[in-house]
Formats: sequence, structure tokens, C-alpha cells
Amino acid sequence: MSPTPKIWFITGASSGFGRSMAELLLKKGDIVIATLRKPEVLSDLTAQYPADKLLVVKLDVTNKADVVHAFSKAQEVFGRIDVVFNNAGQNVLGEVESLSDESARQLFEVNFWGAVTVSREAIRFFREVNKPVGGKLLQVSSRLGIIGGPASAFYSASKFALEGLSESLLREIDPAWNIKITIVEPGPFRTKIVAENIRVAPQHPAYADPSSPSSQFRKFITSGAVDGDADKAVAAIEKLVHIDNPPLRLPLHKRTVASAKEKASSILEDVKKYESWSDDLYF
Repeated sequence: MSPTPKIWFITGASSGFGRSMAELLLKKGDIVIATLRKPEVLSDLTAQYPADKLLVVKLDVTNKADVVHAFSKAQEVFGRIDVVFNNAGQNVLGEVESLSDESARQLFEVNFWGAVTVSREAIRFFREVNKPVGGKLLQVSSRLGIIGGPASAFYSASKFALEGLSESLLREIDPAWNIKITIVEPGPFRTKIVAENIRVAPQHPAYADPSSPSSQFRKFITSGAVDGDADKAVAAIEKLVHIDNPPLRLPLHKRTVASAKEKASSILEDVKKYESWSDDLYF
């Protein structure tokens, strides 16, 4: 007897991890609520799968009414959601001095505030709609949510913010609600976010030396050197929903694993070296 299909709610389903995840789940026999700004982009999938397997809903994560409507539609059609894949995001390449305030704020509107709105609705839905209560929230961060990177400061900051929010949210929710949260931290995978969906800010002249870290990163991220396979990544991510107690973080890609180890080691080294500075700071 086959297991009961899981019902997934995916944001940013038009391309990248969102599209790859939707395709994987549908092939496995799961049910997908695919949300995206332009539903017509998934016309090939809607032609291939019946309405009881695939529901496509127009959703701009920066529009709260869209988010509320999409979850309401999911409740109306399927009655529950098992997994929310909080994936919608965008990338802008640009140094701190290169990127305009407008571009930086728009990045946060999508990557952070959009993800916040989806997270709030997911938690509410898992607690108040699902019977029995519970669900899994997968927050798509990045290697750059662990470490900062050149030409990526605002993208990195938006993912750092999402990680801080997710850690705090996990500590706020009642264990009785049976809600699991995992922060997924992909490294460089070949998706549209590093191809046609990336926005590139004109480089500030002070950083224009081809050997500068930001110039090197600009060259790398838009090149064919990005070696991660997005389809293989989503297959790894899907495994999380079959773990009773999934990890808080899932680093994906050898670069992410190396960066996480380096960051942890660096923090520990600083703590050990300067912990005595905190010995006599009290009343």
C-alpha cells in the first residue's frame, strides 16, 4: 500500500528550486499547490496533471492579500497543507556602494518580508486548520545566509535576516503544535536565479579591478562554473519531510558545507580568545 500523498505549498514555483520541486513531487504522486506571479508559466504542468494533483495560484509574496488568498484557496480545495516550501526569492549582484537603496529595499521586500508573510500564514494554518495539527516549514536561505560575500551584501543580509527570524520563530512556537522548521542553505546551483533572473547593478568604479573579490564573484556567479544540479538538490530537500525531527539547518553543496565549518570555527576561536573580557562586566 502506497503512503498517503503529502500536500505541498510552494512559493516561487515558476523556475529554479520551486519548479524543480513541483515536478519532482508530481512525479512521486504528491499534491502540489504551486504559487507564482505568472500562473501561465506552468501551463505545461496544468495540461499534464489533474486538478486534484496540481493547483496553481497567482501569488506575489510582497502582496499580503495574495498570500492570505493562496492559503485560503489551499484550505478550500484540499483542507490541509503538510509542507510549505518558502522558496520565492530574487538575487541582485552589487557591492554595498553600488546598489541603490530602492533595489536593496525591493530585495528585502521579496526575500525577507515576503518570506515573513508566508511564514506567518504557514504557522497559523498548521496550528488552526490542519487536523491533526502540525506541518513542516522549509525556509530557503543560502550559503550567503551563513557567511557574507562580496557583491552580495544585501542578498546576504536578507538571508541572514530570514535565518534569524526562523531561529526565533522555532523558539516561539509551542512544541504541542507539532510544527517543524528547517532552514535550507543551498550553495551555487544552476537555476534561473544565477542566470536570467539575476539582476546586476553597475559596478562602482572603486571595485572595478578585475582581481577584486567582488569582480571575481560577479564573474563566477554568472558563469558556467556554477556546478550544483537543482534537480538533485530538491530531491535531497524532499527527504526532510520524511524525518520526524529534521535539522534546524540543511547545508547543501560542498561550498556551503565548507563555509559553515569555517564560520563555526571562526566564531568558536573568537569566543575562546576573548571570553575573559566578559568576566567582570556585572553589578
